[in-house]
Amino acid sequence: MEKDFTLIVFSENHVGVLQRITTIFTRRGINIESITVSQSELRDVHRYNIVVTETEERIQKVVKQIEKQIEVLRAWYYPKEKILYQEIALYKMSVDAVKNGVSLEDIVKENNARILTVESDFIVIEKTGHKEETQALYEQLQPHGLLEFVRSGRVALMNSQKQFKDYLKAPELGKRISEEAVREYRYK
Repeated sequence: MEKDFTLIVFSENHVGVLQRITTIFTRRGINIESITVSQSELRDVHRYNIVVTETEERIQKVVKQIEKQIEVLRAWYYPKEKILYQEIALYKMSVDAVKNGVSLEDIVKENNARILTVESDFIVIEKTGHKEETQALYEQLQPHGLLEFVRSGRVALMNSQKQFKDYLKAPELGKRISEEAVREYRYK
């Protein structure tokens, strides 16, 4: 049965890693719903949050394939119930909406959003939450002069006390991360 999974991947920061990881999904015909990549808590190590809807059996195979990439340090997958996550959405609204009597302020408050900026001809609203929440605000704003909309990919943390540094003790990882980076992180 297909369900929503988030893959969390730690890799060295090298050119081409993202392309090789996404190719693994492409070859298997798996669509990536969202992907975010950023620096992790360890210098020169990047964290990928990849969201897919697929069977657990296929995701297990994908994770094994990803971990075979030279620059990949570790990869895990989690159903959405086992992680803490958020997305951010930005909505650009025409100021005409306010002029036409729409109470954007009330809509913003009702949705726990905030006004990010007010310019002479547009207003930008920011909403952080799950996809369903950001989509609900989109649907409320759409009829009132929505000019642009963008939603980030999922940003997720593992729902456990364990930290990535706990995995650095594995001998196979110690060789793949620069000694300086490991030392710097371990003694924070």
